[in-house]
Amino acid sequence: MLELYSILSYLGDWNMLIDFTVKNYRSIKETQTFSMAKSSSSELAETNSFSVERLNLELLRSSVIYGANASGKSNLIKAIKFLKELVISSAKESGYDEDIEVASFKYDKHARSMPSEFELTFVQEGIKYQFGVVVGKKRVEEEWLIAYPKGRPQRWFTRLYDESADRYYYKFSESFQGQKATYQATTRHNALFLSTCVHLNNKQLKPVHHWFREKLRLSGIFGYNNNYSAKLCTSEDTKSQVLSFLNFADMSIDDIEVEERPFDTDDLPPMLPDDVKAHLVRELKDHVDYEVNILRKDSEGNMIPIDISEESDGTQKLFGLVGPVIDTLESGVVLVIDELHSNLHPKMVEFLASLFNNPNLNKNNAQLIFTTHETSILSQDIFRRDQIWFAEKSNLATTLYSLLEFSPRKSTENIELGYLSGKYGALPFINKSFKIRSF
Repeated sequence: MLELYSILSYLGDWNMLIDFTVKNYRSIKETQTFSMAKSSSSELAETNSFSVERLNLELLRSSVIYGANASGKSNLIKAIKFLKELVISSAKESGYDEDIEVASFKYDKHARSMPSEFELTFVQEGIKYQFGVVVGKKRVEEEWLIAYPKGRPQRWFTRLYDESADRYYYKFSESFQGQKATYQATTRHNALFLSTCVHLNNKQLKPVHHWFREKLRLSGIFGYNNNYSAKLCTSEDTKSQVLSFLNFADMSIDDIEVEERPFDTDDLPPMLPDDVKAHLVRELKDHVDYEVNILRKDSEGNMIPIDISEESDGTQKLFGLVGPVIDTLESGVVLVIDELHSNLHPKMVEFLASLFNNPNLNKNNAQLIFTTHETSILSQDIFRRDQIWFAEKSNLATTLYSLLEFSPRKSTENIELGYLSGKYGALPFINKSFKIRSF
């Protein structure tokens, strides 16, 4: 395996997630915090965690979240995705009059009328940042950014909406750079101040925006596809990595053929309105799709091509994940995957987690966060206790908590057995008295 990933050896620039807090979003009613900070426990410390001594941080390489169906674990991932998209897209001119597509907790009258809250603490290029927003459907109610460029906090800006005065108030630290008056006048009610400043070429805030756009990556239920992995296969050097990865996972693939298909206006349905068609042309003019064929040798040594769509769901998913996983390990960034177990063998889930927990392969301290129902990897031989999280729903609201809250015995307690027996909660309640009516 070391030979397989020998390319993953250069020093990263320290981009990692520390914690994420969310309140009043979908099934999450009260404030819930997910953390990648390492506890004081020493088990698997040399492999599954890493230190950023200059920032006095000890962080985890991976974390796994368990919970029953509809427990809300996917809503935590959706909350991270929402904040990412808000940072990236809110300053676009096309959204001038649009409502913000945020979903508050629906099963409480007071919560339905209140905005949602998000805060994410992360490291970008060796500097710690803490960015937060309070947002409703009509406007951004509050926004703040705290930076730690020299170790001590600097609240670069705070933005607060005053409903009685129907206006925003801003407060800036002396460290904040740029044309403050222009930024304030240009920022729309449904856009982030952060995003607007970057849109207006504020260089100081570009690293923050860049982290959300490039360093925080989501896959899984949000439509991972083959394009990224297929693009790697257009180069012989990177294709060899994809092939090595797949065959290490026992896919028995001899080669991969990829044909690029740039966007063509002729592919658009002819009945589309002209304005919709013009918008799609602008958005997709640089888009490229790929046709992928998997090649295997037959009994006579001939290469037989098979379209990737004819492969098993597991092979398709693994191929779609290869590119993001390889790039994440090379780049030292954060990869978030919902339902990693879907269509994958349990040993494959364990293998993917092991890539991130191995410092010889994960040289740049990339982080993996994923949800799963696969309990065979729920072991202290694979994860530290602070890497295991649970989501449980009570009174229709999600609670998020760490295994550490139960103080399981270090190294000796069978975590899988404890979870399945209900010791840690986060299990579905199945009414065994249910009967099927006979006709």
